[in-house]
Amino acid sequence: MQNSDKLTIENIVNQTRSSERKFKEGNFIGAIEDKREVRFLLNSKFCDKDIVRTFKKELSFLYSSRFDLINDHKLRLNESEIKKIVKLLEKKSDEKYRKGDFKGAIRALRRSEKYLAN
Repeated sequence: MQNSDKLTIENIVNQTRSSERKFKEGNFIGAIEDKREVRFLLNSKFCDKDIVRTFKKELSFLYSSRFDLINDHKLRLNESEIKKIVKLLEKKSDEKYRKGDFKGAIRALRRSEKYLAN
């Protein structure tokens, strides 16, 4: 079981980094596909709290910035409000994905991940 957890964590981290590279290159379709696969893995039965914690650390590393308005806004919110915002942004991402707006979909999903980061 330990090896499968390690493989899952590595897969999630690699997919997240791959998505960020693709986003910066302008490949929005590839970036959103990678992010959707990461979401699928995080919602699967193989994902536990340690994997989510590692994922959040990776997000903190990817989205660290001195001037981060989301981080400042997050300090004023409680946990339930953050969850509402994340669900709203994920829903918006799914709607944009279905409409074919891949750039808008990946931007909404990335924004939701910034709320999840530590």
